[in-house]
Amino acid sequence: MILYNITFTVNNEIEEDFVQWMKETHIPDIYATGLFLEHKFFRLLNSPDDSVTNYSVQFFAENTQKLIEYEARFAHALRYETQARYGQKAIPFRTLMELVK
Repeated sequence: MILYNITFTVNNEIEEDFVQWMKETHIPDIYATGLFLEHKFFRLLNSPDDSVTNYSVQFFAENTQKLIEYEARFAHALRYETQARYGQKAIPFRTLMELVK
């Protein structure tokens, strides 16, 4: 199992719109690629800066091949949509993790 995690640092001025857009548009668009088994959306509770809020979106894939396919076929366009909509007001940080058995 592979976890594709995207953590966003979101300016509070766009937070409500960001959360709504993530839940109604962006997360469903990524999940609709059919390459992920499950997803979760979290708000981080500890932030050192009161002007931003951090969110984590987690997508679970069966194997690294699914991630490679996602990157090759879908990632660029989906990342562009986020950048075009929010610019520097929602900064992503991406990590890949593997389940330790």
